[in-house]
Amino acid sequence: MKTFRKTFRKSFIKKKLLGKASAKETFGESFIKAQSAMEYLMTYGWAILIISVVLAALFQLGVFNPMTFAPKAPPGSCQVFRPNGPGTTSFINLEGVCSGELPQYVAQFNGQNSYAETGTENMPTGSPNVTITAWVNIPIYTSGGCGQEMAFGYGNSSSCNGDRVGLGLDGNGDVSFASCANDYHSSLRVALNTWTFIATVYASGAKTVTVYQNNENSTGALAGNEIISVPTPITSWIGMWPAPSCPFDGSIANIQVYNISLSANEIQALYLEGIGGAPIDLQHLVAWWPLNGNANDYSGNGNNGQISNVNFVSNWYSGYTPP
Repeated sequence: MKTFRKTFRKSFIKKKLLGKASAKETFGESFIKAQSAMEYLMTYGWAILIISVVLAALFQLGVFNPMTFAPKAPPGSCQVFRPNGPGTTSFINLEGVCSGELPQYVAQFNGQNSYAETGTENMPTGSPNVTITAWVNIPIYTSGGCGQEMAFGYGNSSSCNGDRVGLGLDGNGDVSFASCANDYHSSLRVALNTWTFIATVYASGAKTVTVYQNNENSTGALAGNEIISVPTPITSWIGMWPAPSCPFDGSIANIQVYNISLSANEIQALYLEGIGGAPIDLQHLVAWWPLNGNANDYSGNGNNGQISNVNFVSNWYSGYTPP
């Protein structure tokens, strides 16, 4: 067949140069070209298909994500140093690599029975001003067993005789402030499979709550203008509040808690630092859980967490875009 094609092509080229090639011969040449293309596809088509599938799988796994090659901060690389001990504010400073590098790990919660129970030293009690911030990534919108899923919450663990304060998402994925007496559900919905900065700021004097999603915010007054009062003793949880209610389904990173109502500009600065950002107001920082490989508190206040069924994953970059 190859000999025939070679002989035919030589004859066709000679006749074409002399202007004597017939329509039949022209059609024959086109047929031979088409046949050659089909043979090429049959020979190499499977290889091309396999390579395409492999490249698509690698892209899905994040191999080609530029975040994969960005510098990663190991657990505990940045922390607050309190020379006079937990709860003190004199001469405190950040130590280590605190330049906002991406964390090596994030915490993954299963939406059922994974959580971290943390310490409660110096947490805001009474009728406090409080700010809670975190980065979250959820795969689905879920009610979480109590109408919302909690990233972090603290307060009375057994009843609502006192109150609780928490940051989470409601069943629609809207950023919400949670308490016993009052909840505030915003219309700021987080996107699925996307890392999102969320925060809540409670101002006891103004009796208002402001919640944030990335660079957007929403402010509302609590029902009846009730002043929240957080009693002692208290318990504190990450990924659930109170157990076994309101489980979080997804990933959480970089939880920070302050005993002050941070300003909009300060919240914006925290967001712009990115998922690996350090605390912005050390004087009023009471807890900091980067969740970078463990549930330790790097605020210097010793509120380390005990984990249950929490996975710390390193391949978390999909869905993250630096601010």
